[in-house]
Amino acid sequence: MRRIPFNQPCLRSRELDYIAQAIERKQLSGGGEFTRRCETYLQAKYSAPRVLLTHSCTGALEMAAILSNIEPGDEVIMPSFTFVSTANAFVLRGGVPVFVDIRPDTLNIDETKIRAAITSRTKAICVVHYAGVACAMDVIDEIAREHGLLVIEDAAQAHYAFWNDRPLGSIGHLAALSFHETKNVISGEGGALIVNDPSLVDRAEMVWQKGTNRLRFNRGEVDKYSWVDVGSSFLPSELIAAFLWAQLQDGEAITEHRCKLWNRYCAKLRAAEDEGLLRRPRPPAEHRHNGHIFFILVPDADRRAEFLRRVNARGVGALSHYVPLHDAPAGRRYARSIGALPVTEDFAARLVRLPLHPALNESDVDYVVEVVLEEITRGHRAVHELRVGGAA
Repeated sequence: MRRIPFNQPCLRSRELDYIAQAIERKQLSGGGEFTRRCETYLQAKYSAPRVLLTHSCTGALEMAAILSNIEPGDEVIMPSFTFVSTANAFVLRGGVPVFVDIRPDTLNIDETKIRAAITSRTKAICVVHYAGVACAMDVIDEIAREHGLLVIEDAAQAHYAFWNDRPLGSIGHLAALSFHETKNVISGEGGALIVNDPSLVDRAEMVWQKGTNRLRFNRGEVDKYSWVDVGSSFLPSELIAAFLWAQLQDGEAITEHRCKLWNRYCAKLRAAEDEGLLRRPRPPAEHRHNGHIFFILVPDADRRAEFLRRVNARGVGALSHYVPLHDAPAGRRYARSIGALPVTEDFAARLVRLPLHPALNESDVDYVVEVVLEEITRGHRAVHELRVGGAA
């Protein structure tokens, strides 16, 4: 039986060569030559004053929470439809995530609901560019300026995606990238903090270096380094950075291939959407997504589990996605919601992610589509027969 895994981490051509070079340089801890190459590349790509590689996107978000001066009781507005790290980063500082609903087109935070969530304790808005599709950054920036709030971009899925002509991750005061093995560009585990606000650069370097001014010492700006702020060990090793450097050099080609596969899925499932069998993604045409995720929404949440069981049994590694954070035990303990979140709950219950990774080819996509259409049609027919039988 043909098997199409949901994800498959793929080496390009130079990862092992660069790892060998890192070993030959006799520096395996973070902050070496490959770290500098990656950071310099990302700073140019994002036109950012500073980019710092981290061991994960989670680490980058935790740095963002520190740099935002989150204190106990401070509130951060965010979507509930996101990975737990988005909320955890602020909860660890004593902050309170405030969840608002998402838009039905992009599955991103609904910018029209943000103002109602702002209180005297609100410190920041943390947006999540789901599936590499841009949030409404113009409106969100305007709201933040009106209320003196920081904007933090959880751009874990958004490397090489754009809002108009601006890279996602270059717009907020701070942004976090992920290089986890499921992302477009990977290093196994890994991430980066993008510092777009120049006033935060010096402190970001100290937080990154365990709360010390070690980088200033390395540059000859002070005669010794010492503990000057809170911080932690956020650096990845040089082996991780070496792997990442190879991936970054091919990142645009990887993303182009993913977008080609994404477009093929979209075209081949158009008729099924027209028939009401499913719903495809609806990214805004004026912004460029990065082909990170292709998902469908099945019509009936009650039958999603059976649909997933059937397609996986036929070798197609399809998955659901987030359990909304507001409905999780820790979400109820540490956070609060602004009213009901009906779009979040509905879409989270019906969403199915289809395989999408660099090892896929067009034939693989065609097979996935064939299986999806057969199984979703089977399910639709079964529901129709059940309803007709019940009516009889």
